[in-house]
Amino acid sequence: MTRRLFLLAVLFLFMGVAKAQLPSVILKDLSGKPVHTDTLSNNGRPFIIDFFATWCKPCNRELDAIAEVYDEWREETGMKVIAVSIDQAQNTNKVKPLVDNHGWEYDVLLDPNSDFKRALGIQMIPYVLIVDGQGQIVYRHNGYTDGAENELIEKIRELIKE
Repeated sequence: MTRRLFLLAVLFLFMGVAKAQLPSVILKDLSGKPVHTDTLSNNGRPFIIDFFATWCKPCNRELDAIAEVYDEWREETGMKVIAVSIDQAQNTNKVKPLVDNHGWEYDVLLDPNSDFKRALGIQMIPYVLIVDGQGQIVYRHNGYTDGAENELIEKIRELIKE
């Protein structure tokens, strides 16, 4: 019985670290152009998908913290950030002014029905995914505390070395 439990535990461990593809959901960018999430890429380089909402203070702090170092990160690694707003349809008109006000230079997508969020099994925001150059999700992180963005760039650097 204990051997079976051990094997089951090992299986779940490997499932937890297994790479996963992005699900196929159609979102829109800030100009209203449709974007297929399963085709998101960064020309063979890693990228971050950061789920946020205009009303989420930790989300805004995280995106502000990344914005402060974004130019250096892009120059060093070639990475990019795709910010995905989960604001409901009646609030999507608040997203562009927030992005402009904060000076975020990210690609921004709108997920007003939380279809992409739900397809990824995300429960709470802020939520960050790192996707490698082959389109595989290789890292997930929930929540934000000051300085947590440093872990993101370390994960990106590890991917670049591979």
